[in-house]
Formats: sequence, C-alpha cells, structure tokens
Amino acid sequence: MRLRARSAVGLTFVACLAEVLSMTGFAAYTTLLPQLQREWSLTNSQAGLIGGIFFAGYMLGVPVLTSLTDRIDSRRIYAWSCAISTLGAAGFALFAEGLWTALVFQFLIGAGLGGTYMPGLKTLTDHLEGHAQSRGTAFYTASFGLGSSISIVVCGKLGATYGWHSAFLFGTIGPVLAALLASLALPPGRTAATAARAPLLDFRPVVRNRTTAAYIVGYAAHNYELFGQRAWMVAFLVYCASLQPANAPMIASAATLAACINLLGPVMSISGNELAIRFGRQRVIFTFMTASGLLACVLGYAAGLPWYVVFLIMCVHYGLMLGDSAALTSGCIASAPSQVRGATMAVYSFVGFTAAFLAPLVFGVVLDLGGGNRYTVAWGLAFGSLGVFGALSTIARRLYLARESSVPSRVETKASADDSR
Repeated sequence: MRLRARSAVGLTFVACLAEVLSMTGFAAYTTLLPQLQREWSLTNSQAGLIGGIFFAGYMLGVPVLTSLTDRIDSRRIYAWSCAISTLGAAGFALFAEGLWTALVFQFLIGAGLGGTYMPGLKTLTDHLEGHAQSRGTAFYTASFGLGSSISIVVCGKLGATYGWHSAFLFGTIGPVLAALLASLALPPGRTAATAARAPLLDFRPVVRNRTTAAYIVGYAAHNYELFGQRAWMVAFLVYCASLQPANAPMIASAATLAACINLLGPVMSISGNELAIRFGRQRVIFTFMTASGLLACVLGYAAGLPWYVVFLIMCVHYGLMLGDSAALTSGCIASAPSQVRGATMAVYSFVGFTAAFLAPLVFGVVLDLGGGNRYTVAWGLAFGSLGVFGALSTIARRLYLARESSVPSRVETKASADDSR
C-alpha cells in the first residue's frame, strides 16, 4: 500500500526525515579526518582535497540530476541518487586505503547528495505556496544540519569503538531507508511540458533572472564559509584539546562537541527565515553574512583559550552562518518561474557547492603554508581565508542588486515584494 503525506506539515516532515536519513554517511570522513590523516600519512592539503572532492561530486551531479526534475518525477531521481550514496559509502568502507581510493568514493557520496538534497526540496516546494513554502524550505534546509549532527555523533562513536570502516558502513543504511520513504510517502514531483522541449542544460533563463542571480551569489559565499568550517571543525577542536592544561581537559570528545555545534543549525536556519519574513530577506542576509565572516577572521586565533570559550565562539559563529541559509534558499525558489524551478535550483546548488568544494582545499593549503596544524597562527590564517570571502561577498551582493533593472520582470517584482515584507 502506498502512503501519502497530505498536509503541508506532514509533507514537510516526511521530506525532512528522508533527508536526515540520506545523510548518515555525510560527515563520516570529516569526523574521522584526524584518524585517517595519521593512518594514511596525509598532508593537510591532501586531507582538504578529500574533504573537497565530496562537493566536487555534488557540483558535477547536481546540474543534471536536479534539472531532470523538471522532466522526470523527482522521486525517481532521489531513489537512484540514494543508491549512488550507498555505493560510495560501501566502497569507502571496504576498499579505501589512501588518497586516491578515498577520492573516488568520497566523490560518489557527494554525487549522491547532489541528487537528493535539491530534488527532495523541489518535491516539497512543488506542493506548497506562500509562507507555507517559505517555512517548508526553512525546515528542510534545517534538516541538513540535523542530518550532519547525527552523522557526526554516530560516525564518531562507531569510529572510536569499532574503527573507521564501521562508520562508513553505517553510511550505507540511511540512503536505503530514505529512498524507500521518499518513494512510498511523498507525492510525485511536478514536471513541465515546456521543459521537455528545451535542452537539458539550458540555464539561460536562470542566468537572465537578476533577482535569482543575487541569491546564487549569496549562496556561494554562504557555502564557502560554512563547508570550509564544517570540513575542519573536528580537526580544529582536536588541536584545541591538545592545548588545554592537564587539570582542565575538554569534558567531551571533539566529535561530540562538533555535533552539539551542528545542532544549532536547524534552530538558526528556521529562526533566520522567520526574521526574513518579518524584516525582509536582504536585511537578514546582509546582517548574518557580514557578522559570521568577521567572526571567522578571528576564530582560529582563539585556539589557546579555555575549551569552553572556544566552544562558545564556535557556537556563535556557526549560528551566524546558518542564520541566512533558509532566507537565501526560499528567496531563490520564490523568484524562480515554476517551469524552470528545477533548472534554477540546479544552478543555485552547482554554484554554491562549487564554493563548498574549494573551501576545504583552500583551508588545508593555507594551513600548510602557515606552518601546519600544530600552530595557532596557521589555524587563524586558515579560518581567515573563509571569513574574508564571506564578509566581502555582502558588498558584491549589494553592488549586484544596485544594478538591477529599473523595470523588473513580473517574477522579480513578486520576489522583491516578498523580500520587503
């Protein structure tokens, strides 16, 4: 018997649960990075490359997989992508033995996420409108943080108890359950007859929409800072733990503290979206993005402070980074014509996760150039490489928005009015 989620609340819940399940292997590598780096004798640049290749898989998979949702039921795309994630996690657990094999399987795990995250969001937003759509988007994007937190906690515990192979085997379970849930409980995604007549990767209508383009620029900056920090969060906390005095050690493992920090994501994403509805999207995006970028510039230099102070600073920084997440995504969806919504989300996600791919690699390179991960100055410079990008991007968005056409299209007028509320 096929189950259906009918109400907006029920539909949102099912979509969020499926997304959380699909992410069980998401943080396996980043959580176990210190262990794998020692075992495989990886440099920081190599470790960052493995972290970044995950997002390379995502960014290469998402243009095709998400664009196809304008033509094919998005649940089918979702199920096949879950299979790719399962294959990648199983391959990492069974066959990864160093840099090159790890790159292959991390790439597959990332490509699988590219076919679940945005296609799942499209399935959800196809059946919601107005504030229900905005709030559904906020809860869905918040589920990403919940899924990553669960992945960090469970993979960290499994890795510490049974070895890193078990953590990646855990990553094979969730995508299978997510595929079943999405196939049985979500309604069909909507397709557009006009999409079938257009070339698959024709993104010109998306690029011409200046309102949407502004959100894409913002999302790139958001992801650069967010995923650069996420990729190196556990490793940074391990370094902080090494600096603590013997009589005042950390009360929890680095992985547990990182998971607690990640749990702020859902709260801040939803709260930021509510603030955007009340005070306007552009104002909320500018405030949170600027504040998080500036704080990132000093975060790494705080490594030698008492662990609870470092933890508090990281909580504030993470909360600021997630404050604009749902506002960016809901704004992009609201500004996209329904017949090219899949293509719009494909471009949005591709550009955003291209930045996510580069961030861990650049972070690792800066860490090496600064002297290595045993020096506070190196960590300060590495976090600064994220913060400068994030803070300056707000200026770029302001300049871009200032150049918008004086006679906007009907789509842009609608989105602008939505922003001003």
